[in-house]
Amino acid sequence: MKNQIKLAILSMSLVGLASCDMDAPSISTLDESSVFATYSLAESEVMSIHVSFGETNSYRGRFLPYYGVNSDVEMGNGMSYADRVTDKQSLWNYSTMPGNGQMNTTNNAYAKFYEGIERANLAIKGIRQYGNIEANANMRHLLGEALTLRAVIYNDLLKAWGDVPARFEPNNSENMYLPRTNRDVIYKQLLEDLKEAEGYCYWANENAITKTTERVNKDFVKALRARLALYAGGYGLRGDGYRRSKDADLAPEKMYQIAKEECEEVIAHGSSKLGSFKDNFVKLCQDNVTAGGESLWEIPFSAGRGRVLYTWGLKHNAKDQYTQQAQGGANRALPTLYYDFDSEDIRRDITVVPYEWSKELVNGNAHVTLSGLNKMCFGKLRYEWMKRIVTSTNDDGVNFQYMRLADVYLMAAEAENELGNTAAAWTYMKPVLDRALPAAKVAALQTKYTASQQAFREGIYDQRALEFAGEALRKADLVRWGIIDQKMAEAKAKLQALQTRSGQYEGLPDKVYLKTVEDADAIEVYGLNKGENDAAVINAFEGNWENKNWFGTADKPSLTDDMIDGLYVATPSLNCLWPIWQCFIDASNNMLNNDGNYGQLSD
Repeated sequence: MKNQIKLAILSMSLVGLASCDMDAPSISTLDESSVFATYSLAESEVMSIHVSFGETNSYRGRFLPYYGVNSDVEMGNGMSYADRVTDKQSLWNYSTMPGNGQMNTTNNAYAKFYEGIERANLAIKGIRQYGNIEANANMRHLLGEALTLRAVIYNDLLKAWGDVPARFEPNNSENMYLPRTNRDVIYKQLLEDLKEAEGYCYWANENAITKTTERVNKDFVKALRARLALYAGGYGLRGDGYRRSKDADLAPEKMYQIAKEECEEVIAHGSSKLGSFKDNFVKLCQDNVTAGGESLWEIPFSAGRGRVLYTWGLKHNAKDQYTQQAQGGANRALPTLYYDFDSEDIRRDITVVPYEWSKELVNGNAHVTLSGLNKMCFGKLRYEWMKRIVTSTNDDGVNFQYMRLADVYLMAAEAENELGNTAAAWTYMKPVLDRALPAAKVAALQTKYTASQQAFREGIYDQRALEFAGEALRKADLVRWGIIDQKMAEAKAKLQALQTRSGQYEGLPDKVYLKTVEDADAIEVYGLNKGENDAAVINAFEGNWENKNWFGTADKPSLTDDMIDGLYVATPSLNCLWPIWQCFIDASNNMLNNDGNYGQLSD
């Protein structure tokens, strides 16, 4: 698949229209009827959509690194109130301005998303007209794939920018300049498109095309339709405030019904299956793209492209036995996240890692060193799990896992509960918890969560945080639930309590100890949990442990007011969207603006 992702040079010109939204390719050197009547050429056109994902300033280097932070579980590395107006900080802290130096360029994510949409539009139009989909099942699948990839891009446009121009036809002189479209119109079109695509696409492993998670399958189409329904029926920042849609077609109960049906059909069909929580991420790191497991669809990156582990993975401070790329840890876990997990939850030590690989090499090999309370990494992605050595200075080639089956189970659970079926909702949450916790603790959570609809709702809030931390889903969840202000305020209060070891954090030990090893599978940490200050245990390993004052010292605390205050600097719900960048406003022939509450910085 990674070798298939290429521009269809025979049929696509890189000469674009001077659109306000995009640099759009157009069919040129081959007749459309020849391209889209031939499966291999039509497939190349659909695969060319992926090229827009991997462009330097698209998903690869801008959207995936920046959109998912800050949330109540994820933060940008180096979070600081003092630096709140710098380009990177303001992308995280809900104060983004249209002239942001990281984003305000014509080759940036916003433009590349529309480039991908245009490629999808050309493929959709061509396959409909010339693909003979009535007689050719593989060509029908290609049409479904193009419709789905277009929906993926629109999903992320709507999450990040809210109301955006709706482009569902190839660019021409009449639609070159378009205003922002009410997102409700776009959501309804996407829900229809994905319903159509369901009828065209093969299930995972049903056909040679869908044996890989780098190609769209029906499992993913249905799951994406569920996700879009939840977003469409949820809260969002609009021109007149932060609210749900007023469109009766997008009423919450209707959207929850769609999510329920789609998710339950995926689960019941059984073409994709839950496995080990850890194994899912090991497979991701090892480029194992065999369909039928937990991963439903991944944004594919070639070995020399993509900054997924670079951004969301475990930090290596030097070239070592596992990687020739000293990266990872561009985004970090909020320090409180480790303590949110039950101590017996197997997800904890996979998700949140209190160490990094050191700069000091011993016989050419690195060992681990404590990172510090304020710099805990996400550990779902690790160079040491890979089967290849990354040599690029900037890109690691790990795919971005866009949807996994655990999300389908938890969306089904959420939908059932919101429709008043809390008992049924538990049957979909339980499999996710069964693999994470001992049976007695799963039973205790069942009692707690099924006590009422609100109790289960809060259980969904908590479990989605624990399950998906470090996967850039949390911010959009908080927005759609209408609780982003509440949860971000709680996160700041928890950081302040952790800073002083008060409340729920009272009694945490001063020091954390790390066994210095070179083996990635034999790392021991002691002192992170209450009661882990036994002198006998510590003395037994005297000289074999690195130790650190986990909370710092009086004159140099690990958690500072500056860091905590940098989590957000304006009301999150009124600043949860990025503005359309100024270069696109200026080139829009006065059709685009940023009216509304976008990037309103407050001191």
